Amino acid sequence: MKTHDMEYLTIPGHPNPLPVEIALTLLANKGPSAPEIIKLLDWQDQRDNYVMVLECPSPCENLVSFMEGHGGRIEEGLVRHIMRQATRAARTCCRRGVFHGDIKLENFIVSKDTLQVKLIDFGCGDLMRKSAYTTLYGTMEYYPPEYRVKGKYHAKSAMSWSLGVILFTMLCGRFPTDNDLQKTELNLWSEPGLSKDCCSLICSLLQHKTKRRLGLGKILQHDWFQVSI
Repeated sequence: MKTHDMEYLTIPGHPNPLPVEIALTLLANKGPSAPEIIKLLDWQDQRDNYVMVLECPSPCENLVSFMEGHGGRIEEGLVRHIMRQATRAARTCCRRGVFHGDIKLENFIVSKDTLQVKLIDFGCGDLMRKSAYTTLYGTMEYYPPEYRVKGKYHAKSAMSWSLGVILFTMLCGRFPTDNDLQKTELNLWSEPGLSKDCCSLICSLLQHKTKRRLGLGKILQHDWFQVSI
């Protein structure tokens, strides 16, 4: 629905400002096909509302429902497959000038048949910039500690933290606690049944200091991902 406080963005190729979700979904899909990002097939500007026609793999569900279907947590090998795709989606967004702003379990859907993962819902994002953001666009549980402490954060390091929370939650079936985060900060966190490389990646992503946090572009280079698909 068109509301008085609806936010708009101007993007290349579109002379008139577009609603944030339409603009960012278009941008995220501009270029070679990215299977990890939901496709906007069509959209219409009507009198009282905008209509978005999005692809919908069938059958599919978001990662919260997917976790519930696996008993509340997912085994490590399958999580690796999911995280590889989720990380690619985040990186593609950045390369195409999109800050998704709400990287979380609910905003990834997975095909039950193919296990293909897609990032959805660009309505909480913004255009990518190098300077710090001061607005909370998405969900507090996935936002990095620098936002709580300083009220600002940078896009790529925030996305690394959000992916770390997703990784932790899929494997453990819960959000990390303050005690968990104290241990990840010291690289001492571990969980029975998880590989050493997996625990190492979680510690690398859930670092309070951004300079010590694993960069978005280096996540897929981590040893945990260096196995055959």
